[in-house]
Amino acid sequence: MNSVPGGTRPAATVQSTSVAHSIAYIAVFAALVAVLGLPGNIPLPGLVPITAQTLGVMLAGAVLGARRGALSMILFLALVAMGLPLLSGGRGGLGVFVGPSAGYMIAWVVGAAVVGLVVRSGSGRPTRLKAFAGCVLGGMITLYVIGIPVQAAVTGMSLGQTFTASLLFLPGDLIKAVIASIVTMGLWKAYPRAFHQ
Repeated sequence: MNSVPGGTRPAATVQSTSVAHSIAYIAVFAALVAVLGLPGNIPLPGLVPITAQTLGVMLAGAVLGARRGALSMILFLALVAMGLPLLSGGRGGLGVFVGPSAGYMIAWVVGAAVVGLVVRSGSGRPTRLKAFAGCVLGGMITLYVIGIPVQAAVTGMSLGQTFTASLLFLPGDLIKAVIASIVTMGLWKAYPRAFHQ
């Protein structure tokens, strides 16, 4: 059996372990978004339903960082496109990508990346302020900026009407941002290894 001086592992082994961990974390957060869809949704007539899944988007970006957070959302959406009923209400398949929610779902990828960039800014260590700001900027504003115009185009509503209707999401999204920031800081204290790039 070959030994390594000083007890250090070869760089290739460390790198492969890091890649394996990253893949596992990406899969875990894609699964988390799916689990958050299990309680179902609150349907709004002709509008995008209210769900808990954007909480998973916020957490993916905050914990995994911009790149891995975005990759976890890409994996989730790829599984949805393959027909798995992972969206709230048991929806899945390519049809959901041409519905009113399409822009919001695509925005999950960008949103998770924005959350990660904000939370990892500066020293790279998450703080309560950065976690909350990241969740608001990435998990709310980014989603609205991309989702509202697509929803307006699909439904035939004006941008103003769609924006006004989307204000219904604001209280719940703010609550999710608070929860995500609290969970992020709790996880940072309990298991900081999950935050390593």
